[in-house]
Parts: sequence; structure tokens; C-alpha cells
Amino acid sequence: MVIGFDGSRAFVNKRTGTENYSFQLLRALARIDKKNNYIIYTGNLVNSGDIRWPDNFTFKQISWPRFWTQGGLALQSFKDSLNLLFIPAHTLPILRPTNLKTIITVHDLGAEYLPKLHQLRQLIYLKYITKYQLRSATKLIAVSNATKEDLIKRVGISPKKIAVIYEGYDNKLFKPIKGDTLVNSLIEFNLKPQSYFLFVGTVQPRKNLSSIIKAFGKLESRVNPSTSLGTGSQESRKKRSRFSTLATSHLKLAIVGSKGWMSDDIYKLPKKLGIDHGVNFLGHVPDEKLPILYSGALSLVFPSLFEGFGLPIIEAQACGCPVLTSNLSSMPEVAGKGAILVDPYSMNDIVKGMNRIKNQESRIKNIKAGFENIKRFSWEKAAKETLAILEEI
Repeated sequence: MVIGFDGSRAFVNKRTGTENYSFQLLRALARIDKKNNYIIYTGNLVNSGDIRWPDNFTFKQISWPRFWTQGGLALQSFKDSLNLLFIPAHTLPILRPTNLKTIITVHDLGAEYLPKLHQLRQLIYLKYITKYQLRSATKLIAVSNATKEDLIKRVGISPKKIAVIYEGYDNKLFKPIKGDTLVNSLIEFNLKPQSYFLFVGTVQPRKNLSSIIKAFGKLESRVNPSTSLGTGSQESRKKRSRFSTLATSHLKLAIVGSKGWMSDDIYKLPKKLGIDHGVNFLGHVPDEKLPILYSGALSLVFPSLFEGFGLPIIEAQACGCPVLTSNLSSMPEVAGKGAILVDPYSMNDIVKGMNRIKNQESRIKNIKAGFENIKRFSWEKAAKETLAILEEI
């Protein structure tokens, strides 16, 4: 069988959610499938580093500056004798051979639930996909049962058409780092072990970062007895009584992730609250350095408003990092028993969760359950289940 694979997202320089899924799944398929032939379509020259791709994997660069999927990939689907076209992230060519079987991985339907937190162009495009492309595909892969239920309820897809296959994590990379190695590695980020809460993800409103920052400020609103609040205006005294004590506290909030849409207010918020000295925006951090930050964190704080899967949850658990996440969409399903679940729309609930996870007994219990939970996930498992679907249709 000849399988076309949309690799346009897999080889970008800074991989996040769907890009990471595309790359890791492709790499895992290359390890387990020596029988089928793959044509991987890319928009750029592939820099595969030290990866040696097997002979049954061929790469084709499609030089198409705009409308890559609907133009370049669509045209190539007619040129190559494909039995199947696999799209690892939503977008299927509208024009394609009538006999070509297609599989799409659906990561989430966030635009359906949080329309105000998506760009208008993106919102229109995603809604168009849900109305036509998802229905026209031969088979859909949902990355969680929560996403499958969304497809059934929101788009009207038959349950028989949807297979649930969990994402995985790189178990060779994401594991605990301890001792002097951890201490010395954290110096680069101006952090110390167990002295910071951690967020990992794109900096955008959907990730609920404003609530995380505000909750962190409330968590640190203990007035130091040695600090006088009797000076300054009444307004400044109120602000200091709520947020000023980070100057005397060791705790920090480290935010890892690239700048996303509607993020300007998020970056301004710590200064507005008077806690900017305790909030560190670290920007994009390469995957190979993420285990350092996970391993040293007091907790991953991930009370997102909506997730199709939530990869940082299992990455953190694999590194022995306690997890605090939301009690809605896919997050309870992915986190299992290895997380403190909070209502992301309740500031008090987030604060209570952050206070609770500082407790050593709670942390130990959380970490142990996290290690047990990650046994359910691997890219090899995802690849085997995906290959079964590819060969089934």
C-alpha cells in the first residue's frame, strides 16, 4: 500500500502540539512499518538530524507558497498513485481523486466551544472543516474520548467512523532529572528546584494564563510582618496587601511557550498586578530542555479552558512533576488519577489547588499516580494503533 503523509507540520523549527504529533507519529511509524510505502509531503527541505529513515519512506517537497494543502498537496494527490492520504492535523484537500481513501486526526474542536478566543480567519476555516472535510473523510482519529464525543455531538459524525488513539510522549527524553545536574541546569533559567510553578504551552487566552497569573498573585498575598503598609496612597497599599510580598518570597511562576494570538494583555498582567518580579516568561524552550524545567517545578499548572489532549500533562508526569489541571474536556481523561483537578473558571479553586499541591504529602501522592498513569501512553502504541487503522480501511 502507498500511503501519502502530510508532513508539512512535522519538520518546522519550533514544534508545538500538532507539529509534535505529526513528527513523533511519523518517526514511530518508521520504526514499526517496513511493509507499506510512505510518501511524506513537506513544504520545506527536511532536516531530519540524526534520524535515519527507512527505504520505504520517501520525502517530496511541494514548493507552493500559498494554499499549500488546497493547491500543492491537492495537485500531488492526483500525480502520485496513492491508496491512502493521511492528514495528521485537520486540513484535507477539497479536490482529490474520488477513489482516494483519507484519514484525518482531529486534535480538538476548540473553535466550537471558545469562538471568541480564535482568530476570525481561523474560526471561519475551522467551522468550514467541521461542516465538510470531517464528514467527507473516510475515517477520523480522535486524540481523546472527549474529542470523539465532541465530533459526535457538535458535527454529527457517526461513532463508527471515529477511532480514539491517544498521543504519546518521548520516553527517552522525558524522565526525572535530579541532584546536581538539575540544580546546575536550572541556573540557565535563573530558577532553583522546587521554587517555581510551571506552565508549558502557547501564550494565548485559551490556556487561561490570566487566571494562572492572578491565582499566583493571590497565592503570594501574604503580608510580610517586616514590611510596612503604612506609606503610599490607599490604592497602592491595597495592591501591596494583595500582591507585593513576592519580593520577600522565593516562589516564582515560570511560563514556557511562544507568543500566541491575543497575548499582549497576558504579558502586561504581571506588572499591572505588581508581581512582575515573580513571573518569568521564558519564551520557546527546546524539547530537550523541557525535562529540566518539569523536574525542578513545584508543579505544572495547566488549568486550560479547553484541550483535545494536553500533552504537557503526561510530559510532566513522566518527569516526576506534580500536575494541576482542569476538570473539563479531555484533561481529566488524560491526567487520570495523577493530577489535582480544578474548575478553570474559578479563581478560588485554582488558588486552593496551588496551595494544596505545595503540601509534600499531596505532591508525593500526585507524583506516584502520575508515574502509573503514563504507562497508558507511548508513541509506539499510538503508531501501532494508527497503522492498524491505515491498513483496515
